[in-house]
Amino acid sequence: MIGYEDGPGLMYYTINQIFDGINDMNYQTEDGNAYIVEVSFLEIYNESIRDLIMPSTTTLELREDPKDGIVIQNLSVFEVQHQDQIYELLHKGNMNRTQESTQFNETSSRSHAVLTITYHNKSASRTKDEISGGKLSLIDLAGSERASKSGNTGIRMKEGASINKSLLSLGNCINILYENLKNNKSDHIPFRDSKLTRILKDSLVGNSKTLMIANISPSGHNYEDTLNSLKYANRTKDLKTKIKKNVVSKVNNTLVQ
Repeated sequence: MIGYEDGPGLMYYTINQIFDGINDMNYQTEDGNAYIVEVSFLEIYNESIRDLIMPSTTTLELREDPKDGIVIQNLSVFEVQHQDQIYELLHKGNMNRTQESTQFNETSSRSHAVLTITYHNKSASRTKDEISGGKLSLIDLAGSERASKSGNTGIRMKEGASINKSLLSLGNCINILYENLKNNKSDHIPFRDSKLTRILKDSLVGNSKTLMIANISPSGHNYEDTLNSLKYANRTKDLKTKIKKNVVSKVNNTLVQ
């Protein structure tokens, strides 16, 4: 997702595309629209949420707000005006991310990371006073691990178990959503089973459009993992979300569709 200096990842190209669109409008269009971009970066490590940009020993609490949805209390948010500022924050946050050497990977991610970019367009029209906007979450999931293959012990094994548990919770939510859609049912979706699924709730059933990219291996040694990843992604692509335009009236702070 992040990539390297000589091989940028998906996050790099996505950030570029966002600012290419904004720069075309020069931040201030003829009809008086101003654009604000804000960034946050966190990780979920052993079911604890940590701020990657402004790290501390205190874990962050997750709350669900009736108006704003999932909210991470005390998570640092930075306003940026150029993609280079996001690259700097992304690099800083990635340096603070929990990574350790394993038998399979010298820089194995031991956590799930979520980079969130929010965008607001403030209209200064005389006939209306509204804010439209959107949120883009770029999620780098840690890969599932089999202790029998990875050879991890001690704290590495505990980390792997936590990663697998959260990925299993995500898989369960996706499976139930898929079955509900396929059979016209309304079974309970266990989003509260993990911090990861609670954060991803809006991406799976909210006002959003979601894309999953599965990382697979051509090696026969990883056949079972590859098959499971493909099944995972195949069910995800069949999920349906309802997209609505986000426009908030600043006069009465109500959502206008």
